[in-house]
Amino acid sequence: MKKIFTVIIFFVFTICNAQQKINFTYDAAGNQIIRALCISGCTGKPAKEIKEIEALVEEDMEKFYPEDAISYYPNPVKEELFLKWLLSSDNYVSSINIISVTGEVLKQYQIPSDTDTQNIPFQQYSTGFYIVLLKYNNGEQKSIKIIKN
Repeated sequence: MKKIFTVIIFFVFTICNAQQKINFTYDAAGNQIIRALCISGCTGKPAKEIKEIEALVEEDMEKFYPEDAISYYPNPVKEELFLKWLLSSDNYVSSINIISVTGEVLKQYQIPSDTDTQNIPFQQYSTGFYIVLLKYNNGEQKSIKIIKN
């Protein structure tokens, strides 16, 4: 009797747990960012829709921290990166450098003191990681890691 009861318990437990899955989510670089246990009725999340640049709104702009003065969109980038920063008369962005992972400066843009946006074309660059370095007139620098798809 104990054997039959044990076998029945084993089959019931196996059938009840048959729908369990562990779902993994990865970023564009291949790093695991989310691991979730799915008990039953598991469906994947739809991918985030990429907006056209004409439909860009302030909520789409990414920042490192809420108080950060630099916004950018999109990341990962396919064709063009849009940068926006707060304009200050005493401290403004004087140049922007595009740097490869090896440290080579691929492109440099000189920025007029009254400009607070810049579009950077990425079509000519191969898939990979890039650093966008913003240099201010007071010598301060800020960098953004960009993924090119």
